[in-house]
Amino acid sequence: MKVILLQDVKSLGKKGELVNASDGYARNFLFPKKLAKEANAQAMNEYKNAEDSKNYKIATQKAQANHDKSLIEGKTFVMKAKAGSNGKLFGSITAKEIANAIKQEYSINVDKRKVVLSTDIKTFGKFTAEVKLYTGISATINIEVQNAE
Repeated sequence: MKVILLQDVKSLGKKGELVNASDGYARNFLFPKKLAKEANAQAMNEYKNAEDSKNYKIATQKAQANHDKSLIEGKTFVMKAKAGSNGKLFGSITAKEIANAIKQEYSINVDKRKVVLSTDIKTFGKFTAEVKLYTGISATINIEVQNAE
């Protein structure tokens, strides 16, 4: 019997999946505990619509990530920082500051945890960073640290 799972069921599948279960298991365990519903015509139509909606959302997120990548790939972001007499910065340039710079210049919201720095930025100079926009889609940007005098 085909059933649509309403919750995760160990050794059967995850929520929202269409799976085959034996008739007795479905009628005596899954249905009474509201773990699944029978895959009739109405339920199949709802399942298909939910799948289409999920796929559309993923496609739009990927398209947006590719668009954002085309905007910021290879761009240089200039960061101003104060330093001591030896040329070492007070503190460092953080991923949060880089994410804020991307948001200010291109209006692209990037989570600071998605900005991967190759090294800690504690001196003046040029550095590279990777910005992860979506699974498998990332952009490489340049960071130039200048004195803020």
